[in-house]
Amino acid sequence: MKIITCLLLSVAFSFSVAAQTKLPVYLDDSKPIEQRIEDALSRLTLEEKVKMVHAQSKFSSPGVARLGIPENWMTDGPHGIRAEVYWDEWDQAKWTNDSCTAFPALTSLAATWNPELSKLYGKSIGEEARYRNKNVLLGPGVNIYRTPLNGRNFEYMGEDPYLSSRMVIPYIQGVQQNGVAACVKHFALNNQEVDRHTVNVVVDDRALYEIYLPAFKAAVTEGKAWAIMGSYNRYKGQWACQNEFLLNDILRGEWGFDGVVVSDWGGVNDTEQAIYHGLDMEFGSWTDGLSEGKSNAYDSYYLADPFLNLIKSGKVKEEEVDKKVRNILRMVFRTTMDRNRPFGSFATPEHGLAGRQIAEEGIVLLQNKNKVLPIDLNVTKKIAVIGENALKKMTIGGGSSSLKAKYEISPLDGLKNKVGSKAEVIYARGYVGEATAVQDGLKSEQDLTDKRSPEELIAEACQVAQGADYVVFVGGLNKHDHQDSEGGDRRGLGLPYGQDALISALAKANKNLVVVIISGNAVAMPWVNEAPAILEAWYAGSEAGNALANVLVGEVNPSGKLPFTFPVRLTDVGAHTLGDYPGVNKEETYHESIFVGYRWFDKNKIKALFPFGHGLSYTQFTYGKATISRKSILENETLTVSVPIKNTGDRAGKEVVQLYVGDEKSYLVRPIKELKAFDKVNLAPGEEKTITFTLSVNDLKFFDDKKHDWVAEPGKFTVYIGTSSADIKSTVDFELK
Repeated sequence: MKIITCLLLSVAFSFSVAAQTKLPVYLDDSKPIEQRIEDALSRLTLEEKVKMVHAQSKFSSPGVARLGIPENWMTDGPHGIRAEVYWDEWDQAKWTNDSCTAFPALTSLAATWNPELSKLYGKSIGEEARYRNKNVLLGPGVNIYRTPLNGRNFEYMGEDPYLSSRMVIPYIQGVQQNGVAACVKHFALNNQEVDRHTVNVVVDDRALYEIYLPAFKAAVTEGKAWAIMGSYNRYKGQWACQNEFLLNDILRGEWGFDGVVVSDWGGVNDTEQAIYHGLDMEFGSWTDGLSEGKSNAYDSYYLADPFLNLIKSGKVKEEEVDKKVRNILRMVFRTTMDRNRPFGSFATPEHGLAGRQIAEEGIVLLQNKNKVLPIDLNVTKKIAVIGENALKKMTIGGGSSSLKAKYEISPLDGLKNKVGSKAEVIYARGYVGEATAVQDGLKSEQDLTDKRSPEELIAEACQVAQGADYVVFVGGLNKHDHQDSEGGDRRGLGLPYGQDALISALAKANKNLVVVIISGNAVAMPWVNEAPAILEAWYAGSEAGNALANVLVGEVNPSGKLPFTFPVRLTDVGAHTLGDYPGVNKEETYHESIFVGYRWFDKNKIKALFPFGHGLSYTQFTYGKATISRKSILENETLTVSVPIKNTGDRAGKEVVQLYVGDEKSYLVRPIKELKAFDKVNLAPGEEKTITFTLSVNDLKFFDDKKHDWVAEPGKFTVYIGTSSADIKSTVDFELK
């Protein structure tokens, strides 16, 4: 009722002013936004200003009804539009028309290595947010994959700052073309869920600027994001949602951000720091955003009555609230008060197809010995599907990205639908995990109870497998606590529920074993030499089963590439082998510095289980020798690198050509090589194309923390062209003079 009343007031006011000879400046969209902001600000009372900077419900903040300035309504992303909840509670409001399209998790999107699909993703989810009248989408997330134990990695875009940067920009643009602000999160250094509300991150400036900030910077300076969400952790002793260094010095000072900084829910801890250190809007769960409740909870927020009283007492100048309200008004004029804002659409077939296309391109073929895949339905009579994840719904649970999906196609149903009458599909459970996830009053209607012992389940699975032409095992992780889920990290790298023993037994029972891993994280694979074919299928949303089936039978040629490294063991990861994770006395030091992911593996000559950028195809690609347009460049010049690539197989397919650059000698230690460009190319059988990349001096720079500046040191550089960070097909050298 409150929403409807506000909208009616706004509409009535708009009609009344339209009848006048001259609109107020703030309502006249022919005027520059900055002029409209100042006019609106001049009309607000102090009390109205303060109300605008803090929540009024779980997901909204007040507007000013008397001026026709609408409320701000947030919705959780980044994988779908969260179901409506009660005004003051997390539980579902039990609407019957808020079932959304579940899009693939962002690890799946990143694995496409396809910025065009990222734009489609953003456009589609932005349309759904707009239709539900949300003007802020809480996503996407771009925190760097530092450890495979981070429970929230599935919401992010991998370990490499360049890949994350290139993928986040079109996502933001797609969302915001709908008049919905993309709120990029979690800024910054939110790389673990253990102690996330208290841990103080100690990281050197080189790692901060080279690894952990570039995707956020790209989101702001190139994606033009209208909102940023702070994170829970501390940096330099200050919580990130009220952090002078991150928000004032870097975000606004160095990058010129003119949007809104929103707190994570409950991420504010001090009124004065929140006033002066760059936060604009406070959201939370209880009175202090974290632990207590009062009947007037929202007025008791740090930026509510405590803020108002400080201004009235003269201890804080009114200009401090004006700074925040200016940013909020700027976002309002870009979203809800933009009369050209489209209407959006919700849970449409088109969005389902977009989700399926993203899921298909994100699936990574990790291994395919003896060309077990694709499944040939012309000769296959029986397919055995084994594993709980073949039927378990994955859209519910995992934290704030939990969704009330309009539908979700399971891998089992997707394969059955694809195979039809061509072959028999039989199922065996194989293993049993926890009961169905329940979150915020939302739960699946599935009953996955099974009291049989692991021995009984394995015996049944092997019996079913022995009589089949193919065995498709679908396992991995799920969105329960201490797996892929907000609020806690995994307890180890291995698969849960005894899956390793089951996979080994299935490999002995049938040589045509296909292992499908559903996860948002790398997992250990002690059976890797026993399983002929392995796929990483991610959390793929509503169309998960259809996408997987299309890849399994070869209707879609897999083209996904890993956005992070799969280690053999946890001690192969710098964050773990150096011994600090998850911190000592609530302080976590990033001892590995800039050597995250493949940079660490390269530096220490560690062989990955599957390297960053790895992904196979059902066809074959042959790379020619890379050539360079010039052997040396000056600081203001560019050069081009060209490489021919040919599809030498018998199927059309897509390949991601990856370009890395290495500095042969530097006065500061540098990675062996770093991703600086990539291109996803589609080739028909026998087709050849030449891929050309342009490099500038900016691609050669590193961050000198003593100078606090980016430096390109003259000297020799090597360009590496590869299909992954570990599979280099060609190199070429040049010199910066």
